[in-house]
Amino acid sequence: MTADVRVDGDTLVIDVQGLDKLWALKSRLEIPLANVTGATADPGIGRERKGVRAPGTHVPGVITAGTFHLDGEKVFWDVRDPSKAVVIALRDQTYARLVIEVEDPRATVDLVEHAIPRPQR
Repeated sequence: MTADVRVDGDTLVIDVQGLDKLWALKSRLEIPLANVTGATADPGIGRERKGVRAPGTHVPGVITAGTFHLDGEKVFWDVRDPSKAVVIALRDQTYARLVIEVEDPRATVDLVEHAIPRPQR
């Protein structure tokens, strides 16, 4: 099941759907857009090391969901199908990155990238 990603004012809202709420131990993430640094579609992310799971679920080839600690960073995962994975980079947040499965990765990346406040030149 994919996550629902939307922008509500100056906040990026990610709603974890279905049973993934149970596996990820989280139902919603709300991130100030000022703390979002970018988003990319990354179908190869499923092959990367996940790190230490705490708390969460990892069944290789089935689901990666929850909080993982890797190289001193906390990363939130909610992915069943890596071909639909989007990575959202953050600063000054509990998580350094969010790795989530979405219905349309390209549209989600566009949504996030266009919502991020950019410095005026």
